[in-house]
Amino acid sequence: MDWGDIKDAVASVAPTLGTALAGPAGGAVGGLLASALGVEQTPEAVSQAIKADPQAAVKLREVEAGLEKARLESRSSIITAEASGESWLQRNWRPMLMLWFAALVGGYWFGLTPDNLSQQTVIALFDIVQLGVGGYIAGRSAEKITRTMTGSGLMDQIKTRVSGK
Repeated sequence: MDWGDIKDAVASVAPTLGTALAGPAGGAVGGLLASALGVEQTPEAVSQAIKADPQAAVKLREVEAGLEKARLESRSSIITAEASGESWLQRNWRPMLMLWFAALVGGYWFGLTPDNLSQQTVIALFDIVQLGVGGYIAGRSAEKITRTMTGSGLMDQIKTRVSGK
C-alpha cells in the first residue's frame, strides 16, 4: 500500500491533504498525517487510525488548516516584500504584465496580430486579463473595505497578524 491508496479516505475529510497524498509530496504529507494521528508513518497505520479514531477527522482538518495558514503567510510575505521593495520594477511588474496582456487582447480586436495566432491562444490571453482585472478589483475592494472598517489597510492587517504584534 502506498500513500496514494488512502487519498480518497483522507480527501473525504480534508480534500487538500487527500490531493497532496496522491502527488509527489505524498510521503511528506503522509508523515504529517501520521504524526498528527500519533501512529507509525505508513499508509496502513494512517488508514487504520482514520477508521478507528473518532477524532481523526478533526486532527486531519487541523493539519490542513495549519498548511493553509502557512501557505497564506508565505504569499503574504512575498507580496509585502514586493510592495515595499526599493526597485520600481519590483513594485510594478504585476501591473505592467497585466497591461501588456490587455494590449495584446486589444491588438487582436483591432486586427494587429499575426494571422497564425490561434483562437486558443487568444482565449487564453483573454482569460489571463479577466483573472488579473478581477483579482485587482477584488483586492482593491477588500483594501478599501478593510481601511473603512479598521482604519488601516488590508496589508497592514496581514503584516500585524503575521508578525503577531
